[in-house]
Amino acid sequence: MNDLSQQLDRAAAPRILSELDPDFRPAALWVQAYQTLTATTHAVPVELAMGRPDGTVFRFSTRILPWSDATANVNHRHVERWLKQLLWQKGGSRVWISGCAPLAAQLAADYAPGGARAFDADLMGTRIGGEPFRLTACQPDELPAPREPTRNVGGHWNGCRIGFDLGGSDRKCAAVIDGKTVFSEEIPWAPIREPDWRYHWNGIEDSLQRAAAHLPRVDAIGGSTAGIVINSEIRVASLFRAVPQADFDQHVRTLFGTLAKKWNVPLVVMNDGEVTALAGAMGLNDKPVLGMAFGTSLAGGYCNAQGALTCWLNELAFVPVDYRLQGAPRDEWSGDCGCGALYLSQQAVGRLAPRAGIQFPDELTLPERLAETQQLLQQGHRGARQVFATIGRYLGYTVAHNDNFFTLKRVLVLGRVTSGDAGNILLEEATRVLQREFPDIAARVTLSMPGETEKRHGQAMVAASLPEIR
Repeated sequence: MNDLSQQLDRAAAPRILSELDPDFRPAALWVQAYQTLTATTHAVPVELAMGRPDGTVFRFSTRILPWSDATANVNHRHVERWLKQLLWQKGGSRVWISGCAPLAAQLAADYAPGGARAFDADLMGTRIGGEPFRLTACQPDELPAPREPTRNVGGHWNGCRIGFDLGGSDRKCAAVIDGKTVFSEEIPWAPIREPDWRYHWNGIEDSLQRAAAHLPRVDAIGGSTAGIVINSEIRVASLFRAVPQADFDQHVRTLFGTLAKKWNVPLVVMNDGEVTALAGAMGLNDKPVLGMAFGTSLAGGYCNAQGALTCWLNELAFVPVDYRLQGAPRDEWSGDCGCGALYLSQQAVGRLAPRAGIQFPDELTLPERLAETQQLLQQGHRGARQVFATIGRYLGYTVAHNDNFFTLKRVLVLGRVTSGDAGNILLEEATRVLQREFPDIAARVTLSMPGETEKRHGQAMVAASLPEIR
């Protein structure tokens, strides 16, 4: 750890501290401090491009300090964290970097087999992109031109429809007739540690059958699920991570296509964060909308200023939000530290509650720990309030960091963590952070939550509108 790293760590200390996590170093403040340094030197422009096999290309630019032994660590940290944000926000299996060859070499080592970001390279490459991940240095004129398609989906309400939403602790299903919800149900399940693919199939099929019992017929099915879904095909999802790879490839990857054939109706499934954003744009009659769903993990989605969904991944669970040098919580799946799922989800409640004096029996699941903490909040427990206040502060700083990557106007927050008074505390604290630390963002970005029913069941209802009946 050199002097410059320590200087930036001190500069990133939040003005609104939480006694439950006093060492938190918001990404927004670290980046702000780093950019202040680059503004006072002869900064070096660095250009990045990310591509996919289908020809989609994203382009980005940033500036780094002149490369030296003294600046190498902070330059690498800035671009490495920046690149990880962009990979999980936009998605790509090919990366080109121009402007600093030593930096490109370090990043290539990070994403090589056995490197610090090998998990990300494997998922972005073989499992999502269908090809080995590549990161290469190049000259500025060798960077490919940007190409970003968008898509208009949803808003189809004619006919008898089923919508479902698959989370890590429950599955929700709704029956909708010409836009009117006639049935909605939430059933607990525990898919994350279940290795038998039949458990997942049977659970989804059970929910569909229960919803179909309330319809005269089924014309279309729409779904919302945690994970990365491309053309209704599951590429990566924490819900199925216990399923052996061979079974995943044979049965899970094409599960929704198999369901479509079985039911013989149009079936469209999208990432739950994307459905959140779509629900926000439809419900608020406003755009753009960044949706964030605080469930077992953190889901994200974005509806742009034209009201269209992008081709982005928006897997915000893996996006870095905490830049502290040491002691950030480590994600059990990716092995990385300081990422969104550990700050804006049920995992955050489970991590913070013991620090607030709330002890749980070991056998309690994350949803049960959340429910107990929310019950304590209703009873006036000071520690429970601290838990949700801390998560609200995480949210405020994370919104500010996302302002570097999204055009923000509305941020819609929902999910089980936001139920009851907890949601009000989250929004109050997040708004306080923005007003105190980032007044320009506070003046143009509105944080909001749907109603209580929509928080828990809205995604299933909106998912029903995804397929078009031809």
